[in-house]
Amino acid sequence: MLLFFTLGLLVHFVFFASIFDIYFTSPLVHGMTPHFTPLPPPARRLVLFVADGLRADALYELDENGNSRAPFIRNIIMHEGSWGISHTRVPTESRPGHVALIAGFYEDVSAVAKGWKENPVEFDSLFNESKYTWSWGSPDILPMFAKGASGDHVYTHSYDAKKEDFGAHDATKLDSWVFDNVKDFFHAARNNQSLFSKINEEKIVFFLHLLGLDTNGHAHRPSSRDYKDNIKKVDDGVKEIVSMFKHFYGNDGKTTFIFTSDHGMTDWGSHGAGHPSETLTPFIAWGAGIKYPQKVSAQQFDDAFLKEWRLENWKRRDVNQGILPVDYLNNTDLFKAESMFTNAVQILEQFEVKMIQKKEVTLSFLFTPFKLLSDSKQLNILRKARSYIKQKKFDEVVSLCKELIHLALKGLSYYHTYDRFFLGISVVTGFVGWTSYASLLIIKSHSNLTRGVSKEVKEPSHLLPCSFVAIGVLVAFFLLIQACPWTYYVYCLLPVPIWYAVLREFQVIQDLVASLLSFPLSHFVGYLLVFTLGIEILVLSFFYRYMLTAGLIAFAGWPFLTQMWTQAKITSLSWTLFSLLLAVFPLMPVVGRKPNISLVMGAGLLVLLLSLFVVTSLMKRKASFIKEELWVHGLQMLSTVLSMYVVHSTHSSLLKKQGVPLMNQFVSWATLASSLVVPLLSSPVLFQRLFSILLSLMSTYLLLSTGYEALFPLVLSCLMFVWIYMEQETLQRSGVSCKQKLTSIQFSYNTDITQFRQLYLDDIRRAFFLVFFLVTAFFGTGNIASINSFDLASVYCFLTVFSPFMMGALMMWKILIPFVLVMCAFEAVQLTTHLSSKSLFLIVLVISDTMALNFFFLVKDYGSWLDIGTSISHYVIVMSMTIFLVFLNGLAQLLTTKKLRLCGKPKSHLI
Repeated sequence: MLLFFTLGLLVHFVFFASIFDIYFTSPLVHGMTPHFTPLPPPARRLVLFVADGLRADALYELDENGNSRAPFIRNIIMHEGSWGISHTRVPTESRPGHVALIAGFYEDVSAVAKGWKENPVEFDSLFNESKYTWSWGSPDILPMFAKGASGDHVYTHSYDAKKEDFGAHDATKLDSWVFDNVKDFFHAARNNQSLFSKINEEKIVFFLHLLGLDTNGHAHRPSSRDYKDNIKKVDDGVKEIVSMFKHFYGNDGKTTFIFTSDHGMTDWGSHGAGHPSETLTPFIAWGAGIKYPQKVSAQQFDDAFLKEWRLENWKRRDVNQGILPVDYLNNTDLFKAESMFTNAVQILEQFEVKMIQKKEVTLSFLFTPFKLLSDSKQLNILRKARSYIKQKKFDEVVSLCKELIHLALKGLSYYHTYDRFFLGISVVTGFVGWTSYASLLIIKSHSNLTRGVSKEVKEPSHLLPCSFVAIGVLVAFFLLIQACPWTYYVYCLLPVPIWYAVLREFQVIQDLVASLLSFPLSHFVGYLLVFTLGIEILVLSFFYRYMLTAGLIAFAGWPFLTQMWTQAKITSLSWTLFSLLLAVFPLMPVVGRKPNISLVMGAGLLVLLLSLFVVTSLMKRKASFIKEELWVHGLQMLSTVLSMYVVHSTHSSLLKKQGVPLMNQFVSWATLASSLVVPLLSSPVLFQRLFSILLSLMSTYLLLSTGYEALFPLVLSCLMFVWIYMEQETLQRSGVSCKQKLTSIQFSYNTDITQFRQLYLDDIRRAFFLVFFLVTAFFGTGNIASINSFDLASVYCFLTVFSPFMMGALMMWKILIPFVLVMCAFEAVQLTTHLSSKSLFLIVLVISDTMALNFFFLVKDYGSWLDIGTSISHYVIVMSMTIFLVFLNGLAQLLTTKKLRLCGKPKSHLI
């Protein structure tokens, strides 16, 4: 069985990785010849301001007094340059946004595995093509463009990463540092002949990355006074820098200025997804080669922003982040036509290189070229465009080049996804085979379904293994002659041994079919429909959280449908009550959008009251509640009190902009470290151990909470306790076993396997309940398939200095705590119902794999980037859940069965 689970982990890891190989491969093409516009550029230098995390509405809107928060930028819009909205794409993170702005393409999605920090692939950028680039700003952004540059001509000046503190007194100092260092740089250049000559060259870029707004937005929200005041400081800084540039270069009219943002921010201070507040950013350009403001009487847009911002009389020019905004250029029609022609030729060459690469590794009779852009059509469009330039038909040139760019990009996508269908078929074949094999293993080893149906045991034919070996050799040879990557061998050859294992169980398949034929058809169809409906409800809950509410309401009626309430009324009513209470959470707003520390304090008080009640009840049975255990529960109650104090103290300190007290951080980390150790000191008696686990994990969860979610583990745990009682009642009612008192059951690592029983139909329901509760634990307080569901305020008790991996790890643990509570309860269910964890785990595996197969078919590579990203993240979440289930099962076993002793000899527990 150990071998099966090891192979299962390996298979699921392959299925998990396949989505990255099929959908997350690099779209970049290398090996092209550079092409340049033959005409001289209008500017000698570019000054690029990027205000990280600045929303378009926050910059453009007027304040309550009718004044602009950025009067200098507003004046530019009205008198000097062009403006509009830059539409970013998902994920709205700093690295993808900057890559789109500076390198001109949407970030290679494989960078997500590197935290959007390191360069997973080489790419060209504006900085690399410049003569010299000087940049100032965040150490998280600047190095990636210097690292990818050829030669030593991209210079970076960054502050210490520790300055990126969300609890700092004044985050605008990050922007002040940039402005001050730029001024010092130009002051030093006057006395340094070498530097002075460099900054007077052509093709010079100055990049100012301003992180203050992003930091203040995360810490205080975009509606805060801190965020709005930061906009004013940025505006003042930009005004000073522009004035300095004009003075330094003697108003030579050869400087282009661009002010924009990499992404916006939600009202609750996060970004990463596709909400308009995240994807709509400002874009203002002025100076050399940029159109002056154009007054208009009316403009047609799908939004009402122009009227809200009182800019309806100034021409708005929207752009897509990463695409050359030709409409902004104030140059001759010839220059625009030549620029578009050069751009089209560059993209066309990428298309040709991609086509050649794919043609070289595909058998000639299997290769299907992109028919919309044949060689003859390419030549025809290029000849026409060059002819129109000679005839000075520049509008026709631009139109033709746009058509060519559109077709070339479609062709690039076609060849980039050329093998997607083939790989998808291979993965699905393996998926179906694995699920079938797991189902057969359940039927063969853990049920009575096929026993007694057929007593003849047939020896497997030698033809079967020989056939599959031949198939494997043919597949490998086919991949070899096409020079496929090694991952293709994994995806295509994996189904071969899986399906061999399935067909080896031909006898079991025969017996299963015979059993099903003897089963009443109406019952079989009914059970199949219920199972399918349950799976689809789980799948739909990933898109619509309220489906969890519907499922929990259905759960609440379960005792009344099965007549269980007549045997155990209190247990049934408790089940109904807590099911309905838990059903409220998926209807609540996503966590973090409306922080409420009072609710966190309330949750802590409820935990303390519950602790007092439980300890008092246990002390009445003095023989079973020794002094050591009293100390353990007392320590856990003290930990809860300290957690409440730290949450309140941290919140007050951050409001006063005094940062997080060092003692608060020490207590927080100590609580986190002890949360997995202290429960091991408690009694292994089922109820006491589960309650101890709840108390320890709740202390940590309180520290990571900002609002109503602090109540979620408490309600979930109450339902889990009742679930254990309900399963006992169900088992007794079905006559499978006699009821045991929970106070007489102890968790034990070495469980007697002779106590295990075979699976029954009702055990499928138990496994389904587990999966449903796991999904509820996952989505109950927010849809974390969306990056902006994460709220950085959750980790402020532990740290405030920006550290993406540490913060991510803390938020991941917050997500896993409800998982651990569910898995510990499931350990108790298995123990009280005499079920092998292996048999129930196999059913859970089949359910989760069926869900994963649903999501594999729902993965999109079209539509909005939000839809594409969400569809992929759903698949990744389900596959991760399957893999993490093994880890969580091990952790739950450790927490429930392991017993540590502070001192002395082991003592027996008399019940």
